[in-house]
Amino acid sequence: MIFPVADGRELDATRSCPVPGAGTGAAHGADPWDPLDLFGASFVRDPHPWLDRLRAEAPVHHDPRTGLWLVSRHQDVKRVLLDTDRFLPDNAQNAVTPLPVAVMRILVRAGFTLPPALANNGTPSHAGLRRVVTRFFDARSVATAVPVIERIAEELLDEVAERATAPDEFDLFAPFAQVLPCRVLLELLGIQGVDPATLIAWSDAALELFWGSPPPARQRELAVLVAEFHQWLAAVVRAGTAPPGSFVRALADHRLPDGTPLDAATAVAACFFVFVAGQSTTGQLIATVLHRALAEPGVWPRAAEEAGMAEAWVEEVLRREPPVTTWRRVTAEATRLGGVDLPAGAQVLLMLMGSGSDPAVFPDPELMCPGRANARRHLAFGAGRHLCPGATLARTEAAVALRAAARRLPAVRAADASAEPPMLGLLSFRAPLRVAVERASTGEGAPSGPARNAR
Repeated sequence: MIFPVADGRELDATRSCPVPGAGTGAAHGADPWDPLDLFGASFVRDPHPWLDRLRAEAPVHHDPRTGLWLVSRHQDVKRVLLDTDRFLPDNAQNAVTPLPVAVMRILVRAGFTLPPALANNGTPSHAGLRRVVTRFFDARSVATAVPVIERIAEELLDEVAERATAPDEFDLFAPFAQVLPCRVLLELLGIQGVDPATLIAWSDAALELFWGSPPPARQRELAVLVAEFHQWLAAVVRAGTAPPGSFVRALADHRLPDGTPLDAATAVAACFFVFVAGQSTTGQLIATVLHRALAEPGVWPRAAEEAGMAEAWVEEVLRREPPVTTWRRVTAEATRLGGVDLPAGAQVLLMLMGSGSDPAVFPDPELMCPGRANARRHLAFGAGRHLCPGATLARTEAAVALRAAARRLPAVRAADASAEPPMLGLLSFRAPLRVAVERASTGEGAPSGPARNAR
């Protein structure tokens, strides 16, 4: 798809964006020889300099800090995702930072366990469980759910719009981007009896505990929340009162390849993954989409007015700044990847974010080009048998959120275009934690003009 830019020229997504003076920007602003720290402030703020260097100089690189093998080229990342015999998903949900005994005790007392279910499942049971989940998130189900998404978005924006009359800035992350996918998920899956704010807190705690690098005291705080989350899920699954047609009932009715009913622990593990992925990571995507749309000239008004622009912008954000930045695999045997020999048991970190800016696949990858012809070749949702089953829902929610916000709040702008928001900086997740906006002065709105280079 091709979108016209503000000055009347056409943007051919297979070529460079027609932006005067556009360049790599921050991608070359950092010292490339600083020690690589995947949790460091500079990497979290702008990982592209390191990702660019890894692709160019060490596409399969052993990181001594984490013990992980970083894989950054698109072709290598895709090969790993598709080769499920040599690269196993068993470590996908393991804690990145070792959990001390005190934290383990909290989880054990709560009966916490995550047996192979979805993302970490390489056994024959995976295909059937995936089919159960996909029925709730396939294209037909999502199309039917669009009115629900639009209704909830409008309800949330009603509350946000009241704050827009105030002279000071307000936030689109906590009251809108974060809550929208949580409420949608609860409705679509037929889940009741939990407050969205509680579910968000539980889900965010799980992400930080298992994919972050928190100190021991913080780990204990997070473990308490994760234990509560797991106990609530276990109670919902074991109650046996889920209504027909609900997600939990579908899991209860599921049979494993040998004909036996799905055990409760695996059903809880499936719910755990779906709830985290379906609302926390989607909220992160929406936050990034809104943040980048406000920062790029012309995108905000065009998202409100032009058919397909919101969807095209979401796809470019997924390519360049996906909320799920990395994912893990472990080698089943010694193998060779990208010219490097990996031993059996090697912990592999797929740099999904870096693969989306691989110049061998995406021309001018540092430029945000909505309508880029091959935008969907990105790997933000994975590939193969573990392709994210909620990809269609996430794309749709993000596009609806952007379009609805741009229409309801046409005269807002980034509160401080020069300031970077606080960022979520976990091993596999990155997104702004605040989308601060303010009302523009009379006659002003979101900036106009063509999309410019990305950070």
